[in-house]
Parts: sequence; C-alpha cells; structure tokens
Amino acid sequence: MKALTYQSVENVSVEEVADPTIVEPTDAIIRVTSAAICGSDLHLYDVFGPYLDKGDVLGHETMGVVTAVGSAVTRVAVGDRVVVPFVIACGECFMCDRGLFSQCETTQVTEYGSGATLYGYTKLYGQVPGGQAEQLAIKRADFNLITVGKDLPDDRYLFLSDILPTAWQGVEYAEVPDGGTVVVLGLGPVGQFASRIGVHRGYRVIAVDPVVERRALAEKHGVETLDLTDDVAETISKLTGGRGPDSVVDAVGMEAHDHGAVGLFQKAAAALPDRIAQPLMQKAGVDSLGAMHLAFDIVRRGGTVSLSGVYGGTADPTPFLSLFDKQITLRMGQCNVHRWTSTLLPLVEDPADPLGTEDLVTHHVPLDRAPEMYEIFKKKEDGCIKVVLKP
Repeated sequence: MKALTYQSVENVSVEEVADPTIVEPTDAIIRVTSAAICGSDLHLYDVFGPYLDKGDVLGHETMGVVTAVGSAVTRVAVGDRVVVPFVIACGECFMCDRGLFSQCETTQVTEYGSGATLYGYTKLYGQVPGGQAEQLAIKRADFNLITVGKDLPDDRYLFLSDILPTAWQGVEYAEVPDGGTVVVLGLGPVGQFASRIGVHRGYRVIAVDPVVERRALAEKHGVETLDLTDDVAETISKLTGGRGPDSVVDAVGMEAHDHGAVGLFQKAAAALPDRIAQPLMQKAGVDSLGAMHLAFDIVRRGGTVSLSGVYGGTADPTPFLSLFDKQITLRMGQCNVHRWTSTLLPLVEDPADPLGTEDLVTHHVPLDRAPEMYEIFKKKEDGCIKVVLKP
C-alpha cells in the first residue's frame, strides 16, 4: 500500500510499504477514506526527528471502512464506517475508569515514562504506524473505533479523531463561567473549533491570530478576532474592562511565533545523531513560549489557563511568581478522546452542523500530495487551515 513516511527532518515522502495485518485477535484493519494533517504532525516534521526512524508512517486523524477483524472482535464488523481516536486505550484500567484515556495504564509507553500509545507518533508514544496511508491496523478495535453513520460526508466525522475533542477538552479545562469571556490564542484547526465551541456554549469569545484568513473564518462563526500585535494584551485588557478574560485557551503550543534562539536550538537538536539528541531534548529541551506567556499575562486574577497546544520542553522557564500572585489555575494534557465522543457525536450529526465541521477544511488533496501539503501547512501559505488527504 501507499503511505506517507518520515525520511528525515522536514522530509517526508509517499512510499510503498507492507500492507497491515491482523496480529492480535483484538485487531482490525480499515481502508482509509480520509486522513488529516494535524499541527502535531508538524512537530514530527521539524522537531522530534530523534524519536523517529526513516520509514515510519505518520498520521493520527483517520477514518475509513473496516475490511477485516480479528477473532476476538465483537462490536465492530467488516463494512462498518469508523473513526479512529488517536489515543489507543484499553477502557478497563484505573486511568480509563476515571476518563483519563490518554493515561491508559495498559498502553502506557513505560520505556520513556510516557502516557498512552498513539497512532502515527514517535518512540515516546509507541511508534505505531499511522493513518496517512491507504490502510491502517487498529489496536483493541472494539474499544478504539467509533462507529458512525453512512450518509454524512467524512468531514462531519473525521475530526472526532483528535482536533474536535481536543478543542472541547480545552474549553472544558478552561472552566469559563456562565456568560463569561474566553480568549483563544491561535486559530489553527483546534483554535477554530475551540472558538466555535465557546460561542456554542454562550461565552464571549475573543481569538488572536496573525493570519488574516484564519481570523476571517473564525468571524464567520461569531468570534471576535484580533491580530497578534505588540499591544494585543493592552487591547484585550480594554475589551474586558481592565480586568482580563475569565479564561484563556492556548491552542498554539510550541509553534508560537517567537522562535529566535529557541528555534535554532530545536533545529540543531533535531539534526544531531539520535543518541546525542534524545538525552539533550529530555533534559534541556525548550519550547517557544510566546503564546503561553501571553496567556499568563492577559488572564484575569483568579482565572484559568488551558493548554491545548502541545509543549515538549523539559527546561521551559515558567513565571511562577506571576502565576502565584495572580492565583491562576493551569490545566493541560493530552486529549482523552473517548471521554468526549458521546457528547460530540450528536453535535456532529446535527443537521445544522452547529460546530461547522464542514466549514474547516481548505484543502482536500490526494495522498500523493502529502509532502507538498506539509510544507504549505507549516508555512501557512495558500490560505491553508486544514488539510485532508484522500488515499
């Protein structure tokens, strides 16, 4: 089959790889109908190379049709149309019982002290082949597949795999009071959905992004938007009566626009031999913290900052004096995708499409164009907000 594979830093290519097979009786195989490129994939593209091997298949936002099942699979059947949560969980352990599926004790990657295994990610999260491919092997299929209807287009359902529950969790963790104000930093795919979720839940939503096309898309869904200017914190203060917003969702993470020396460190580390780069990143890794620090600056005293954007640094400077003084609550974590499915599926299937799942994708392209689209998405060119690959 064809699959998008990692080759080296900022170098991916579509290659012929072996077809997946049933290994465990709880496995299944799907024919992929849609696979999206996520902002987290860009972290693999240019930062986490030391934890990838040449030929690794990428991608963790996937849906398709079941083509084979193992002998122990009873809930899903050949022919079912399914979405694949990017987190692989057991549904039975201590953590899963508490809704913390991304911390599943059965699939934790203990070698690296990491949480649950993920599709299409690094050695830190199990190095399981991903879904930017013609086929995908599913682990623990009965628990880890979302069965969906056959009448609505893929774009209605696909984002249940990652970015829609990630955005929902981000807003949940932000603990916005009824009728309160939330600022969303970043209007990439997660930020778009977080903003729409805020509007859907009756909050005042102000979003910040430097890209005009992203602001325009958010405004279509009732979001107030601001450019990322030097005085944006002052502007937000004025818009919130001098107090600041109740909550901030950071939907940017390590992709923040303040790379400078941090960006040079990340690129240099990614280019080193793995045996040198891995311990360096584990002990001295740093992120671009512009978005996080802006969140700390603008949130009101006693407010909440929710981190949905991914951070990977181990030596990030954190302004604890300010956090303590302002009595800020900070929540974060890998999305517990399965926890939010029952809440989100009715919204996705609502004929009114209240979260605008069909108004996000800017590029539907064949799988063969994946390498080109990684570069366009990274550089935010051609009005690119969300890419869906069609194998």
